[in-house]
Amino acid sequence: MTRPLPVVFAETDLDVLATAPGRIAVIIPPEGKLDAGARRINRLTRGTLARLIEAAALGEKKPGDVITINWPTGMAAEAVDVVILPRSASPAESRRAGVALGRLKNGKPLLILGASLRRPVDVILGAVLRAYEFTTHKTKAKTDKTPEEPGAITLMSGKPDEIESEAAPALAVAEGVFFTRDLVNEPANHLTTTEFANRITAMQDLGLKITVLEESDMEKFGMGAILSVGQGSASPSKLAVMEWQGGAADEAPLALIGKGVVFDTGGISIKPAAGMEEMTMDMGGAGVVAGVMRTLALRKARANVVGLVGLVENMPSDRATRPGDVVTSMKGDTIEVINTDAEGRLVLADVMWYAQETYKPRGMVDLATLTGACIVALGHENAAVLSNNDGLCNAVLRAAKVEGEGAWRLPLGQGYADIMKSQIADVKNSGGRPAGTITAAEFLHRFVQDGMPWVHLDIAGVASVKADTTYAPKGATGWGVMALNRLVADLFEQS
Repeated sequence: MTRPLPVVFAETDLDVLATAPGRIAVIIPPEGKLDAGARRINRLTRGTLARLIEAAALGEKKPGDVITINWPTGMAAEAVDVVILPRSASPAESRRAGVALGRLKNGKPLLILGASLRRPVDVILGAVLRAYEFTTHKTKAKTDKTPEEPGAITLMSGKPDEIESEAAPALAVAEGVFFTRDLVNEPANHLTTTEFANRITAMQDLGLKITVLEESDMEKFGMGAILSVGQGSASPSKLAVMEWQGGAADEAPLALIGKGVVFDTGGISIKPAAGMEEMTMDMGGAGVVAGVMRTLALRKARANVVGLVGLVENMPSDRATRPGDVVTSMKGDTIEVINTDAEGRLVLADVMWYAQETYKPRGMVDLATLTGACIVALGHENAAVLSNNDGLCNAVLRAAKVEGEGAWRLPLGQGYADIMKSQIADVKNSGGRPAGTITAAEFLHRFVQDGMPWVHLDIAGVASVKADTTYAPKGATGWGVMALNRLVADLFEQS
């Protein structure tokens, strides 16, 4: 997998500034006051930094803005990046500064003079997240870097050991985000259902308990909904379970459930050719769940969480489910398949029911790149949030807001559920175009047991995008890993 860039935490040593390679970042508050590191750079560059501050009207800059001095006189560095950041900078502003540095880094070593930083961990997290590159299938891919090799991020401060300890959970989050991004970016011929399950199984080395249900196991449980989606593919359908037991032994877990359609042709209701290559990302929900579970294991979260992902491929063939077929879910409800391209909800229905029957969770959050209607409604700025429980829903919304991951609540209601009634079965899997995101959620709502707090996250618009986002280059974003990690910390790890 793509590893986050190594971060070195070092004691401040201003004598290395003249010869340090790559880029050097110096923090300047809007009022232009220079700390010891900035004064040394100003002296080395014969007053260039002071002249820049005088001319640049720093007070008009936004916190986190960067002004670059290229090839500074008197220094070996290629550039000095002047970061405008007040001492009172918020976490979001501090991350914004880090993101700017990560974007500028471009493979070069980066030395951050962090003695005056109030939130150094947020700066580091922003830089690490934004420096992501997916180069697995490039023939001239860059190799993983170690702290001794060019490309590392070094933070100089007066308390390096203390900051390194504080940064460890954040770097675990970054690794979880990268794991998710890699999964979502991976082409479908490389990330088959079997390969996805293998990558999950490898995480048992981190302390996760991994169980993979095969098709024969799912048949015994009566999971006709998920099996109907994958029956047209040569790739076997699987249900992978990741258990993290960091809380009390008798404490019910939070269940995270992900849609893992490794490629979605639409099945017999086949999609148009234009843009179909993007359907490698239709396992985005499962990718987020896997990334969250990796993060929780890496940082040894003091909570019980179980992640379940349904892994299938939706293909047309002589074995594929047809529009008009009726299948039976694990719950026992019969489902009329109106459209085989509304397949993700069939996957989630059985996985959600299995999660509740097997683990009796205290709450349940599912994630899926479920509906194009979500993109019509919210674009690429927000995931859609739908829930039967205000407390859990508000906790998810708060966590997403704190982490800068857009989320917006949409309603549920009986009128929407009525649209999903079938003449020949208990329910149909598609209600047509009107309110498509909501009717899809109401279909899932049917598979939520009485009294179970549940949040549905439709991440169709935010899982993978065609332009740079705050924390990521174009492509997979890893949306949701940070928010759900914070949700676990906020709800279950407060002592």
